[in-house]
This record gives sequence, structure tokens and C-alpha cells, in this order.
Amino acid sequence: MPNIYFHTQEGRPNKLSQAVICSRDDAWLGTAYYFWYDENDADHWGNTSKKRTGKYQVYKAEIDKSDVLDTVFNEEHYLFWLAQIEKIAKKFIKKTRFKPTLKELNDYMAARGLPNEITGVQFQDLHTNPDFNLVQPIKYKHKNVTFSYKKRIQIAVYNYDIVTTFAFLKQESCI
Repeated sequence: MPNIYFHTQEGRPNKLSQAVICSRDDAWLGTAYYFWYDENDADHWGNTSKKRTGKYQVYKAEIDKSDVLDTVFNEEHYLFWLAQIEKIAKKFIKKTRFKPTLKELNDYMAARGLPNEITGVQFQDLHTNPDFNLVQPIKYKHKNVTFSYKKRIQIAVYNYDIVTTFAFLKQESCI
């Protein structure tokens, strides 16, 4: 069943015909095509991380999630993912006495063929954009603490064949 997601890139003179792969060392889930679940997150990413040209573009994609590991909405997938990450981290700690970096973790998974076994991983973290939270922060020990009720969801796509459509949605100026 296809689902709608959003891909953000810096503004370019020519529109993209497919998503751009991310291969940065700090990419959450390694080398993959990254898409946002919520268009607001795609816009926020454009405004904060794609400012080089002063504009950003958002593309709309349909993604077939039938073989995606869904760690956000599927409890079984989440528990499996959690166990795998912790097993890898414990191996690193035992061997090196240090926690693995994100790059080391992703390199380990890639060397063992994880991206070949699944077409993608849907994951989440917490919003850092206060504009998306409609609840006032509270004071706790002299700090503002936010009730982070919204998930910031992405999907890391390893096999681009699951992206069934990809189309330009809009271009915006960075604020």
C-alpha cells in the first residue's frame, strides 16, 4: 500500500526526477534516500538545513511500505529494531570499551547486508521545532520543558524501487 512522503532539497534550477541519496556520516540510518512523513517537517528541514541557495524544494513521493521495517507504528518491528541496535552497540562496547558512533553503527549494519534485507526503515525522533507544539512549555528546575507529543517521522529508503511516484511539489524561500 503506497503512502505519501516528502523529500527536501536545496533550490535548484532544474527539478529532480528522483530523490537524492544521502551518504553523510551523520545520517541517522546510513546511506539512503530520506523522506519526511509530514510536509511541515519537510519545510522545517528546508528552512534549517537546505539554505545554501536561499531556497528549498519539496517533492512528493508515494512509497510502497510492504517490506519496510516500521519502527514507529508496528510494535513487533520496533522491538526487533531495538534488540538489533542494542546487540550491535553491546558488541562495540565489549570490543572497544566505547559506545559506537552513528557512523560505526551504520557501517556495521551495512557490512552485514541490512539494507539488502529490507527496503527501508521508518523511524522517529522528537520535534525540536517549537512552532509545531501547540502546548505551552512548563518550568521544571528553572528550564522550559516541552511536552513533545508529536513524532518527527522519516523513512530511510534503501531500495529505490519502492518509490512508486516522485514529483515536484513546491519551491520556497528560506526564512
